[in-house]
Amino acid sequence: MDVVPLLMLVAGSAAVAGAARRTPVSAPLVLVAAGLGASYLPGVPEYALDPHVVLPLLLPPLLHTAALDSSYLDLRANIRPVALLSVGYVLFATVAVGWFACLVVPDLPLSAALVLGAVIAPPDAVAATAIARRAGLPGRITTILQGESLVNDATAITAYKVALAATVGAGAGWTEGLAEFAVAAFGGVGVGLVLMVPLHWLRTRLRDPLLQNTLSLLIPFTAYAAAEQAGASGVLAVVVVALHLGHHSWQVDFATRLQEAAVWRVVAFVLESTVFALIGLQLPVVLRGLGAYSGTEAARYAVAVFLAVVVARFVWVYPATYVPRWLSATVRAREPDTDRSTPLIVGWAGMRGVVSLAIAFSIPVTTDGEEFPARNLVLFLTFTTVLGTLVVQGLTLPVLIRALRLPGRDARAATLAEAQAQNEASRAAERRLDELLADERNALPPVLADRLRTVLERRRNAVWERLGGGNPLTGESVDDTYRRLAREMIDAERTVLVDLRNARRIDDEMLRTLLHRLDLEEAAAYREEGAD
Repeated sequence: MDVVPLLMLVAGSAAVAGAARRTPVSAPLVLVAAGLGASYLPGVPEYALDPHVVLPLLLPPLLHTAALDSSYLDLRANIRPVALLSVGYVLFATVAVGWFACLVVPDLPLSAALVLGAVIAPPDAVAATAIARRAGLPGRITTILQGESLVNDATAITAYKVALAATVGAGAGWTEGLAEFAVAAFGGVGVGLVLMVPLHWLRTRLRDPLLQNTLSLLIPFTAYAAAEQAGASGVLAVVVVALHLGHHSWQVDFATRLQEAAVWRVVAFVLESTVFALIGLQLPVVLRGLGAYSGTEAARYAVAVFLAVVVARFVWVYPATYVPRWLSATVRAREPDTDRSTPLIVGWAGMRGVVSLAIAFSIPVTTDGEEFPARNLVLFLTFTTVLGTLVVQGLTLPVLIRALRLPGRDARAATLAEAQAQNEASRAAERRLDELLADERNALPPVLADRLRTVLERRRNAVWERLGGGNPLTGESVDDTYRRLAREMIDAERTVLVDLRNARRIDDEMLRTLLHRLDLEEAAAYREEGAD
């Protein structure tokens, strides 16, 4: 196996994603554009998407990281809009877009058109989250979009299997289709519920952070494979397990949490960068397969399907937003009021991604010895829809949000809530410290006991200081200055230790031990500063 193309893809994607952080455009859009440009550069190899790689190897960790970063409590509070989008909308879009494509494209059977509808129905988890967070969407809208994108892939994949079975003549009526959907949905959730408790128990019992993080990397693949082997939805199994682990992550050893956060940040960065670059790199593969369709004809179909996808989302989102509130007093009492901007943003935030392309590439070339109807056109329409939603909606969504002047996150209110929470926690820690010091077995010199109290006091005051004024010369709070000076001191220590190693007064092993201690102290200061 030639690993050079793979290394080129990963390294190039990471470099472009890193550069995109310095631009006002979100990284997914820059990566897609870079992939499009690179696809025609001399010497760039062909990167054809392999669904046998994307679905079982790339999708589980991407879903796992997205679910870990989601709030189980927020998702539970918004379960109705999330379910209506992740299940109801995907099924509606499958039928509506498929039926429209059947009308627009001559000689495209309805069953094949429904395959197309299922393929391009689910918005992408990574694109929605990345653009929503960068655009500064209100918390509830971000939660709804995240929840939708976590579950909708399972709905789309099941709908695709049912439509594909009808196309190849395997026969799948409404009854069989609903039964398959129920098995996939309830089976995936069931597998996740079965796995989540023992996996969490195992994580809390392992004491070696390396073993714990190895387990963490294997969990999404284990959940996905177990569910797929059982004929259920691997997507739902991964999401259920990840939500449970994320909700109970505080029970895991602190060293594991530190390493796990760093490991998954790297994994998510590499995978997200790679998949969006892969989208752009598919252009030559897709265009080469158009065959009998002229460029003008294919472009006309692409625009029509793209518009159908955009319109279908609004046709579903507005009734799904308001009708339940009109009909149910319980919904009105349980959920906050929805202004006119919410359905507009949710309707426009429908970017598609690599999952749609991976499903499209999994369409068989032949069925019962005959070519799949218009397979190459389906691939092309999927690619153009993904590209169109990422570029058109991805570029204009931040503009729309700014134009609507949505109330952003109240930084002062959040800081006040943080300070109050930290104050309660510190008071509890002080009481616990007094209890421990009252025991003769825990006797400490007064200097060390005072140091413990000083740490608590500084942690408690640090947040309150952000509500007040800062240093008039630097704009820093007292705690900001404290952390900056602490890092400067650590840098001075680190320089001396390296000089001692170079002078052969200590060996490399001792240097690594001493540097590790300094690194932990600097990491603590960095995390506190990042939280601010």
